[in-house]
Amino acid sequence: MSTPLSQTAQAERTRWWQSRTVRRFARHRLAVLGVVLITFLTLACVIGPHLLPFDELYIDLRARFAPPLTGSHILGTDPLGRDIAARLFMAGRISLLVGFAAMLLSTAIGTAIGIVAGYYGGRIGAALMRFVDAFLSFPSIFLLLALAAFIKPSPIMITVIIAVTSWMEIARIVEAEVRSLRERDFMLAARMLGLSSRTMMLHELLPNAIGPIIVAATLTVARAILLEAYVSFLGYGIQPPLPSWGNMLNGAQQYLASAPWLAIVPGVTITLAVTSFNFIGDGLRDALDARSDLH
Repeated sequence: MSTPLSQTAQAERTRWWQSRTVRRFARHRLAVLGVVLITFLTLACVIGPHLLPFDELYIDLRARFAPPLTGSHILGTDPLGRDIAARLFMAGRISLLVGFAAMLLSTAIGTAIGIVAGYYGGRIGAALMRFVDAFLSFPSIFLLLALAAFIKPSPIMITVIIAVTSWMEIARIVEAEVRSLRERDFMLAARMLGLSSRTMMLHELLPNAIGPIIVAATLTVARAILLEAYVSFLGYGIQPPLPSWGNMLNGAQQYLASAPWLAIVPGVTITLAVTSFNFIGDGLRDALDARSDLH
């Protein structure tokens, strides 16, 4: 015999799976495709290295420049005879980890600044948003390269640098959303109850602004992966022998004519990852917008 608590939990699970948000997201075919591709890429990067007979550092001089589908080398080998599939999967671990970690850090910074600026407004809000504008006035790519050139590159430092140059858009989105929410009835009721500013920001404003934050965070992952690939391609990011999708492209540029697969494989992978996250972001934007039911 089920208890009322278990019945409530079952009802909540049912409501989650049958919610309008999930149904709206499921109707977005490109977003669903993006979820499938990202899941496949993540699983391939996590499980793939354990299924291959070579690791990313194994050198087989007799198999240099082997094309794809040559013996045990599914995706071929590089100029040193290293298996491209093994390097691609290990590089994916680093590139995806940098992307997700940079997203979390930049989202935390941007959300904190955006909530404070939107809640207080006035001089505090204006000062914080001018601080945001000052960062936005520098082209993010040049700022990223300038920081990377003066700091010893490592996955942690590249993550921090990308996050430091990526939080401004999130701050502006959150500030605009909080500014529109702070005069709503639930905020007036919270003030009448005497809730502290911290409680109102964390327990009232933040949950109601979570939709735009999730969408912005998803798009930030795509941007972080692309920025890591860009910086590593130019030689300022992840350094060999540690592989990343960007430095795999860097090592392939001089062999475009003789061994094009060296650039095609990581290039296609970066394209799939970035496009998939953008599709997911578009799907989340539509799913979290209640007005989409009207169309």
